[in-house]
Amino acid sequence: MITSAAQAEAAVSQERFGPFTYEDYLLFPEDGRRHELIGGEHYVTPAPTTVHQRFLGNLYSVLRQYVLAHQWGEIFFAPVDIILSNRDVVQPDLLFLSSERLGRLGRENVKGAPDLVVEVVSESSRYQDKKLKKSLYASHDVHEYWLADPELQVLEVYRRDEANQLVKVAEYEDGGELTSPLFPDLRIDVATLWP
Repeated sequence: MITSAAQAEAAVSQERFGPFTYEDYLLFPEDGRRHELIGGEHYVTPAPTTVHQRFLGNLYSVLRQYVLAHQWGEIFFAPVDIILSNRDVVQPDLLFLSSERLGRLGRENVKGAPDLVVEVVSESSRYQDKKLKKSLYASHDVHEYWLADPELQVLEVYRRDEANQLVKVAEYEDGGELTSPLFPDLRIDVATLWP
């Protein structure tokens, strides 16, 4: 019988061979980096920066307060595994599950798409976040996708259209008021989110 340490080592040593499945993903090491599968390909990104974490904390606080006050669903920080398929497992920086989608929430992961995914862009994740993940989220029924770049202080909002594509509906560069049909009556002063 192979031990779990040996299995993990085998999974990592075969990293370049893919495609990988969720079962392989479970064997990846817990090394402080983010491991994700997109189309069976293994992607690894380093731990987030303090600027990244400050922005995310500010946004989380605003959304969490609204969601709790309205009993609207649940908000989560990474790392939480989102299993979109056997070959698509991601850990978005922040996610929102509406009350209607709370049945997708398990003890260890979320099986299926959240309503909202927020990714904080970094140099190491820019291509994945802007191209690969946007396409992945569109194909798996994510209603909104927010991309934040705290270094440039730009927040892009993508919303699902009638053709089931995530299209950019807003871009906030110098502040502005963010609204979303996912959070009726909530108005977020974007300038207050930046660290």
